[in-house]
This record gives sequence, structure tokens and C-alpha cells, in this order.
Amino acid sequence: MKSPLLLPVVAALFALAACNTKPTPEVVDTNPDPMANELANRAPVELPPAIKADKTLRCKDNSLVYVTFFEGDKQALVRTAKDGPATRLIAPTTGDPLVGDGGWKMTGTPKLITLTQPGKTAQSCKS
Repeated sequence: MKSPLLLPVVAALFALAACNTKPTPEVVDTNPDPMANELANRAPVELPPAIKADKTLRCKDNSLVYVTFFEGDKQALVRTAKDGPATRLIAPTTGDPLVGDGGWKMTGTPKLITLTQPGKTAQSCKS
């Protein structure tokens, strides 16, 4: 015996299934981005370099320097005290000495550097 309600339920489901004639929803942009063209035409952004090494080095005069080396070997941060202010040293191209304001100059690797501080002579420092 068939249920008398089965046929109307199937017909109703069939009718509801036919209501959705568009497979994807229509998106209407009522609030366009005023900077869309400017953002699309801007120059690419260069990300800052990743940290290569963060070292504590002991120098010939028995002082400590704290150096953060960055990938690309064109930038480093130097501190003369662990929590002191950092001096940014940069080089125009890889392999050139890193220099900073006031007479800072550094060459070398994370294991051994030659550092010239303002008012001091160059000295080697190693980790």
C-alpha cells in the first residue's frame, strides 16, 4: 500500500529543486574599492631580509659586541651592550664592507669579524 502523502511530497521537492536556475550566486559590487587601480599599478614590495645569525662576539680588547646578521650579507645590527641601542650597518652590494653612521665599519662572517667603532681602531672579534 502506498502512502497518499508520498506523491505530493515528491512533487513539492521536485518543484523546489527547479527553482535554482543559476548554479552560482550573483555578486553585485555596490561599494567599489576607490584605490583598486592605484594598488594594481604599484611597484612590487621587497620584504625585509630574514635573520641569518644572532651572535655574541668577543673582541681583542676583551669587550663584547652583539651582532645580528641578515640574509643577503648586506645588512647587520650591532650593539655594544646586550640591551643597548642597535646601530644598523648596510652595504650597497654583497661582499662590500658594512658601514653605518658615525664611522662604523664591519667585515667578516658570523664566526669572525673585523669591527671599527667610532673613535676606535679596527679590531677582530670572534664568536
